Amino acid sequence: MYRTVFLLCLLLPGLSSAADNEYALVIQGNRFIPDELVVPAGKKLKLVVENRDDAPEEFESYSLNREKIVPAHSSIILYVGPLNPGAHDFFGDYHESTARGRLIAR
Repeated sequence: MYRTVFLLCLLLPGLSSAADNEYALVIQGNRFIPDELVVPAGKKLKLVVENRDDAPEEFESYSLNREKIVPAHSSIILYVGPLNPGAHDFFGDYHESTARGRLIAR
């Protein structure tokens, strides 16, 4: 019993910090909202991308090394990082002229 409680105490701080590093992006009107997110450098991040449009969009980023389709009226989860300080651009491959954004790691 004590061993289980001890192990849970070790795990709980990790669970709370994971929630602190969760960020939301919305696709609406063929745009990312917000189009810029400031995130901590050197930490793993969870991005929840929700597509509110009637058509699919693709989240793509060369610097983040990610490419994933976000179906219409659906959400996806992306894990990225730890990121080096600086700007990390992303875009929607289907509406590249309007669906653009950036993560700024500080």
